[in-house]
Amino acid sequence: MNFLKITWWGSFVAGLLFISISMPTLAQQKQRFQNPIFPGFYPDPAVLRVQDDYYLVHSTFAYFPGVPIFHSKDLVNWRQIGNVLDRPEQLNLDGHRATRGIFAPTISYKDGTFYMVTTLIDTGGNFVVTATNPAGPWSNPHWLPNVNGIDPSLFHDDNGKSYLVYNSDAPDNKPEYDGHRTIRIYEVNLNTMQTVGENRILVNGGVDFSKKPVWIEGPHVYKVNGYYYLMAAEGGTSVQHSEVILRSKNVLGPYEPYDQNPILTQRHLPNNRPHPVSATGHADLVQTHNGEWWAVFLATRPYDGVQDYYNTGRETFLAPVTWKDGWPVINAGHDLVQYSYPKPNLPAQAPTKIPLTGNFTYREEFKEDRLPLHWMQLRTPRSTWYHLQNGKLELEVRPQSLSEKENASFLARRQQHLKGSASTMVEFTPRQENEFAGLVTFQSEQHYYALGKTLNGNTQVVQLRKPDGTVLAEKSLTQQEAKQPLLLKVNFDGAKYSFSYATKKNNWQVLQDNVDGTFLSTRTAGGFVGVMLGLYATSHGQRATNKAAFDWLEYTGNDATFSQQPDPKN
Repeated sequence: MNFLKITWWGSFVAGLLFISISMPTLAQQKQRFQNPIFPGFYPDPAVLRVQDDYYLVHSTFAYFPGVPIFHSKDLVNWRQIGNVLDRPEQLNLDGHRATRGIFAPTISYKDGTFYMVTTLIDTGGNFVVTATNPAGPWSNPHWLPNVNGIDPSLFHDDNGKSYLVYNSDAPDNKPEYDGHRTIRIYEVNLNTMQTVGENRILVNGGVDFSKKPVWIEGPHVYKVNGYYYLMAAEGGTSVQHSEVILRSKNVLGPYEPYDQNPILTQRHLPNNRPHPVSATGHADLVQTHNGEWWAVFLATRPYDGVQDYYNTGRETFLAPVTWKDGWPVINAGHDLVQYSYPKPNLPAQAPTKIPLTGNFTYREEFKEDRLPLHWMQLRTPRSTWYHLQNGKLELEVRPQSLSEKENASFLARRQQHLKGSASTMVEFTPRQENEFAGLVTFQSEQHYYALGKTLNGNTQVVQLRKPDGTVLAEKSLTQQEAKQPLLLKVNFDGAKYSFSYATKKNNWQVLQDNVDGTFLSTRTAGGFVGVMLGLYATSHGQRATNKAAFDWLEYTGNDATFSQQPDPKN
């Protein structure tokens, strides 16, 4: 968050800079929160405070709607209040791979208007949307054609000017090594939504060019006590990820790096440590109205730290910030990012109806006239192919497939735990062998498992298949079983996935056990997203008029780190 987005509290900061303000009070020591505050595929967090309200946004890549926006009063319990890009005319994701699309949104506020700026990779580039209510509606995009790069962030200075910082090419587009990038700045006219003048390079390569630093990105500018602080990620969004800080007396530089950089990383720690938190970076800072400083940042939770296998994607963590000699440090006093910290000194907020963190079971019954805000589909919908009626979610069986870069009949929620399950009940009678409907664990177009009902000849079968059509397991249904609703379930525990079915309640039959979960990992599949658990119907390229009706989806998460009670002494 850019602290001059809210100018009326700038004077409050002055007396607090050179002391640590993250020490917990006695009351706080008795109340702790658990990380990650957003488990699952919630990457690239950006946070904003407006008076005593806090807002947070994430990347969504090729998923629609784009850029979920959350509200909180205590930085720990968040409620999704909308999706910034929820209309097809705002977001063209046609033909995008799952891991392309929307990169690294940021959110700011000035004079009654909220601004969200982001990058649409491969289709248009950088743009700004605005709203007077953060829950929406948000405007159509204002494109920034002069901004050549990614990860834009708006900074509103106290002199009335606004600036955009972003990741861009090497000087003169002549990189001296792989991963050589720059951080650049433009002045922006918010009335015309256009850049002003020429861009200027603020950081070339990283904080120490002699070490050939890579992928300086995700920049934010903050003004605190007369200094402009430029914070950015460095090292790439994997195990070498880190966060670095620089400062200047002039927003246009020159910027001097902190001699104790990085201010956040886990790359120096042994990769065989228990319950590792890895790849920390892409952070944003916020000062609460009670004077504390906090950071949100992305990190991963590998179930195999040595091989760096994780399926849940890059998640959002929260940690305290301490100021040391005029510099902010995240997670001071710890080598390891903690799974638990004392809560921020803010009024407690009740957990939301739809749980976001901790261990939980949540069942969606499809009884409302709209899906909850956290449900997503791949790419921009160009027609209406799902319906909520009679307490069921009905999907049209269409030619589009998850193996193609299309808007298939697929609606999903995130896998948020290393250990847990997802189950559903589907009513579906396939008419052709190409028709299939069921439950999918999806990482990418080439990396997913589909468990569902189809035809083999004239016999209805339960089938587990891979994107290339490989059938991993199949079970014929009797004529009586084929007439019943089919229950489908996936259990996951790190690298082990198990797929089951039932035609009677609580009579689960294992179709295939010990299926390779690393096939769904980011390390194997590549990209920047995480596993989605979704409901799917397809006719694999052929016309169809059939439908599949899903009665419910139940999700359960049961991670060991959430089961452990936070120790007030730590």
